[in-house]
Amino acid sequence: MALNSLWYCMRQTCTSLVRNFWLGTASAAMIAVSLIILGGFLLVAVNANQSMRIIESTVEINMFLEDEADIRDLRQRLHALDGVEEVRFVSKEQGLRELKETFGERRDLLAGFEGENNPLPDSFRVRAEQADLVPGLARQISFFPGVYKVSYGQEYVEILVRVTQWVNLIAFGAVILLGAGAVFLIVTTIRLSLLARQDEIGIMRYLGASNWYVRGPFVLEGMVVGLAGACLAVGVLGAAYYYLVTVLGRSPLVLFFVQPVTDPRVILSILGGLLGLGLLMGGLGSLISVRKFLRV
Repeated sequence: MALNSLWYCMRQTCTSLVRNFWLGTASAAMIAVSLIILGGFLLVAVNANQSMRIIESTVEINMFLEDEADIRDLRQRLHALDGVEEVRFVSKEQGLRELKETFGERRDLLAGFEGENNPLPDSFRVRAEQADLVPGLARQISFFPGVYKVSYGQEYVEILVRVTQWVNLIAFGAVILLGAGAVFLIVTTIRLSLLARQDEIGIMRYLGASNWYVRGPFVLEGMVVGLAGACLAVGVLGAAYYYLVTVLGRSPLVLFFVQPVTDPRVILSILGGLLGLGLLMGGLGSLISVRKFLRV
């Protein structure tokens, strides 16, 4: 009996897809467009987050010390703070050497500052686990004994945090809107199939057919349409992203923080998620159509 029901469901699904071939093709194409845009937003968000993490790794809190500061005690205090990833002590001599390197060919201008004439203070460079932790850590560090100044590029960090939040918010909003639009397309497609077979379905109900026996072909039809659109979207996105990564990899103009995500696990999880999402949206749209318009 179960095999007969399954065979009936598949046969009716194929019949409906052939009968409404162009409508189903148009719906699959629209779903593909929606999923391409959605997948594009997801890839942009993933790459933006990676770029932000790379930039975050360069954000440091510079903690300048007074001459009588207890370096060992301060090091212990820094390591005890939550959210601190790395602590590095920079002596005034090392600071002067690094400053000379930044001057390049004009380093001779600093020739008279060696030894006791060195005006630079000892310092700690503190790296946080996340950029949004930097302001709070800087405030705590500023109250440590022996610290006379804390600098971390406040405006730069605040802009970085805001950009990260907006990228994540836009990506989340795009997922919701485009997902809802794709479900609406499936609902419209299945509704037309329902109207074309309304008399047949009415007879089946009078003969005592179960709700799922009637719903099955429409749910399967929606899932097929959704999966077809998702396969098309995955193919287009995969090819386009591979081409983009290849072009960027060969470009000498790529900055150190513009490094596209190439981890196969991340890319495959996004593309696989789009396939599952297309299948889910197809089935969900079909269920909504059957429940709302037929009340079987």
